[in-house]
Amino acid sequence: MRLISLVFLGLIMGAFSCTRNAITGRNQLQLLPESELQAMAKTEYMSFLSQNKVVNTTISKDAEMVRRVGTRIATAITQYYTGQGKGDILNGYQWEFNLVDSKDVNAWCMPGGKVVVYTGILPVTQNEAALAVVMGHEIAHAIAQHGNERMSQGIIAEGLGNLGNILTSGNPRVNTLFNTVYAPGAQIGVLLPNSRKQELEADHYGLIFAAMAGYNPSEAVPFWERMAKLSGGQKPPEFLSTHPSDETRIQRVKQYAEEAMKYYQPISN
Repeated sequence: MRLISLVFLGLIMGAFSCTRNAITGRNQLQLLPESELQAMAKTEYMSFLSQNKVVNTTISKDAEMVRRVGTRIATAITQYYTGQGKGDILNGYQWEFNLVDSKDVNAWCMPGGKVVVYTGILPVTQNEAALAVVMGHEIAHAIAQHGNERMSQGIIAEGLGNLGNILTSGNPRVNTLFNTVYAPGAQIGVLLPNSRKQELEADHYGLIFAAMAGYNPSEAVPFWERMAKLSGGQKPPEFLSTHPSDETRIQRVKQYAEEAMKYYQPISN
């Protein structure tokens, strides 16, 4: 039953993976309208900001830096893709950049350009260029529509789970076994590897975006080395992780930084 379900999952994903992403050139499973995700993101973003401590740009140089870096990246992306005749990639985008007071070492970007950086990541970025690496990475996730892809995979996976329950509903023991096998079969076999692919794509295009905005992409390597030290080796094996291993990421980032240098023009003071 597990094999049948996984084969069926592959067939369904193959049938729907016909949307070619204009940024990455990769075919993606996209079952949801991007406009709907942007509307959902706007609501969730406003709710998040209302429940967390947003750092005011008028009194904080760090908050102003986040706003400055984000605006430069957004402007560079808009100019570049408009020039390439792909300006519709950013349809519906209403950029917002906020610094939130939190010890979490994190940042994220929702569909439509809703960005949050946590103060906890600033001691790791240490400088504006490394912050641009982080923000470029998160913005790349949104523009490459990784969230849409992940949600679509989840819809397909849930549909298969329901199908499995129907097919085995006459046998409670088999039904329990199927559900036990189904979860790791879907999450480890399909969803997590795709997530690692998305992470590397975000590293790749995020560095290009940062370079377009005038930030040196070579800052990415020392930043990710600092991030690796924070983990202290306490990470799950790459096969079971939604992120690449530190070694894999740093190796790839070195390659991506070299490529991104051709887009790099230092900011003139």
